Parts: sequence; C-alpha cells; structure tokens
Amino acid sequence: METMTFPRYSPDEIINSLRTYVLTGAEGRNLVKSDLFGTPKLDVLHLIYMRILQKVYAINLEHFYVMPVNVDIMYPQIYDGFLPVCNLYIHMERLLPVCRINDFQIADILNPKTKRTVRFLSGILNFVNFREFRRQVYLELQLNYKTALEKHQQLEAANREAAMKLEKLNTVPAEHQEEVKQLTESIRDLEHLLRQDYRRKQTALQEVISQKKMDIAESTRKLNDLKVAMATLKEEQEQLKSKIVESPEELKNYKEQMKETVKKLKKSKEEITQKYESYRDLVEILPSCQLEVQLYKKKMERQGANVERLASVLSEVRNIEDQSDSAQIELKRVKTDEMSLKRLVTAKREALATIELKIQKKREDVEQHKCTVLEYCNKVQEKRGAVYDKVMAIHKEIQQTRYKIEELKDNAGKEAMKAKEIHLSLKAALEKCHESLIKTAKSFEASRKERIAELKKGLLSIQSPGSSH
Repeated sequence: METMTFPRYSPDEIINSLRTYVLTGAEGRNLVKSDLFGTPKLDVLHLIYMRILQKVYAINLEHFYVMPVNVDIMYPQIYDGFLPVCNLYIHMERLLPVCRINDFQIADILNPKTKRTVRFLSGILNFVNFREFRRQVYLELQLNYKTALEKHQQLEAANREAAMKLEKLNTVPAEHQEEVKQLTESIRDLEHLLRQDYRRKQTALQEVISQKKMDIAESTRKLNDLKVAMATLKEEQEQLKSKIVESPEELKNYKEQMKETVKKLKKSKEEITQKYESYRDLVEILPSCQLEVQLYKKKMERQGANVERLASVLSEVRNIEDQSDSAQIELKRVKTDEMSLKRLVTAKREALATIELKIQKKREDVEQHKCTVLEYCNKVQEKRGAVYDKVMAIHKEIQQTRYKIEELKDNAGKEAMKAKEIHLSLKAALEKCHESLIKTAKSFEASRKERIAELKKGLLSIQSPGSSH
C-alpha cells in the first residue's frame, strides 16, 4: 500500500489548477479534461511538464531540443526526434523526488497511464502551491530585511553624525587651546597646593592626636597607680588604726598629713580629668576638621567647574563678538551690493523697456507675417484638397486594377488547373493509346510471324512435290 505525503486531487481540481498556475492564455483555455484523463495526449502532457519545469527551474524551451555539450555522439541527427523526450525525462526525474515521487519512469512520458499521471500531477501541483506560498513568505521576509537594513544604515549614519558632533564638542578650538591649557595648569597647581596643605594639616593633626593619646595613656596609668596607692594606704591605715597606741597629737598630725595627701591626690585627679576632657575635645574636633577639609575640596572642585564654565562663557562671548563683527562686515557688504543691485535694476529696467518696444514691433511683424502665411496655407490647403481628390481617384483606380489583376490571377490559376487536368487526362489517354498500340503491334507482329511461318510451311509443301516430279 502506497503512503501519500500529499492529497490526490480530482480531475476538475487538476484542470483548474493547471489553468491558473501552470498554463497561460490560449493554452489554458484550450485545455480540456479529455486531454489528460482516459487516454492522455502526449503533446499536451509534454507541454504541461515543460511549463512546470519552466516555472520551477526557469528552463528555457530551447534547452529541451539542445544536445548536451559533454556528450560526444557521432551522428546527432539520429537523436532529433528522441532528444526532447530524453531531456524532459532527465529534468522530470530531477523534479519529482522533490515532490515526494520516486517511481517516475521513461514509460510515463512515452506511454502514460491515467492513474499514474493523476498521481504525478497531484504531487507536482501540491509542490507548486507550497512553493508559491513559501515564495510569498520569502519575499515578505526579504522586504522586511531590506527595510530593516535601510533603517540600520540610517541609524548607523545618525550614530556617526552624533559621534562626529560629540567629538566636535569635546575638541577645544585652536584659538582657545592655549587659554584652556593655562587654566588647566593653574587648576592643577591649585589642586596640588591644596592637597599639600591638606596633607600637612592632616599629618600635624595626626601627630597632635597621637601625642594627646600618649599623654592620656600616661595620665590614666598614673591615675591607676595613685588608685592602687590609695587602696594600699587605706589598708595600711586600717592596720595602723588597730595598732596605734600613740598619742593623740601624733595621730592628729598623721591625719592632717593624710588629709594633705588626699587633697594633693584630688588636685592631681582634677588636673588629669581636665587634661582628659581637653584631649577628648580635640579628638571630637578632628571629624569636623576632616569635614572642613572635604568642604574645601568640594569648593575647589566647584571652583574648577566655575573656571571651566568661565572659559566656555568667554569662548562663547568671543564667538558672539566675532559673529557680530562678521555680521557687521556682511551688512556693509550687503548694503554696497544693494546699491549696486539698485543701479543694475534701473539699468535693466531701461534695457527691458527698450527690449519690450523691440518685442512689440517684432510681434506686429510676426502677426503680419502670420496673416500672409495663413493666406498662403489656405491656398496650399485648397490645392492639397484638389490633389488629394485626384490621389484618391487614382488610388481607387489602382484598387480596381488590383482587384482585376487578382481576378485575372485567379482565372489564370483556374485555367492553369484546368489545363493541368486536361494535360493529365490527355497524358493518361496517350499512355493508354501507347499501351494499346504496343499491344496491337505485339499482336500484329505475333500474327505476322505466324503468317510468315504458315507461308513458309506452304512454300515448303509446294516446293517438295515439284522437286519429286
């Protein structure tokens, strides 16, 4: 059982498809169902195959009748009748596997069968329809690609123009390059000085902070030592209290000494706390100094931007001044041109007035000449009408003589045909007469020979008795 990869069309569908997609003009109008179904006509089928190959592969009609160049044949005249069929089979054998038909044979061209022909045409028409559909899609894609390519080229051109404009904006004009260089150098020098000052202040602050930190650490160490000493003294005091058996005066003196030592310790503690607070204030001031340095840096950046803006403004001012100078020069030149043009206009107007007078005179002359030419043309037209009538009369006479000549030619042809028929009939009668004469001559000769033989026999018989007597 055969597997079909395409639908099999009905005879009417095949005929309509061939008329619309394959054949054109009189070929499509003259195609009928009996040309392909029942007993297919070879010339019609070969024509359909050739038109399909022309449509699909763009093969010209003369290629079917040309001998291949790569084939060496002694007598190519032998293949004159078979060459178109052979070329058609070769091309169809290349086309039909594309249409999913793999059993095409030379017999399908020389002696086609209806069922196989219907199957072949169904596959071919299905492929032609699919080809037309995909061709439309491909053409749309090609059109979209062309538009996209044009758009891409336009965008590239716009991008190049923008890059050129950006490069033009980024490049400094030659007349302002020296000034811009000086400004950039001065800005760099200022930035260098600010950086050096900032670094110097930062290093000094860092040194002061490290020194203060060392002092704070030393004072805290001393404070801790004093605290330890006070603790040890309190312990010794407690121990001594229990051991004291001294006089109250010594005890009072000792207490006063202890009070003085406590006052000293408190005083030293207050000094240490004051130093600590001053150092802490310095440490707290450090971020504000850093912020101030950052503010100075931002101010320097703003100053640089302002310098650049000032340079651009100065360049714009110079451009505007140059433009104004050039505009004033142009205005002066335009005024001088205007005066000269006014003089030219007055001169041209005077010349135009003289030329108009000349043109008016020439128009009058032309009108007069036109009237004379029209009169002459009317006379010529009358003469032409008379000549035309004569020519028409002569033409009619020529037509009549032509008709007479054609009638005479027809009569002469008829007479010649009659003479030819009479000649042929006379020739046939003469041949019959010749044949009858030949027959009579032959019969006369035979009878003459018989008579001569009889006479000879009679003479012999007459001579024989006389001799014996």
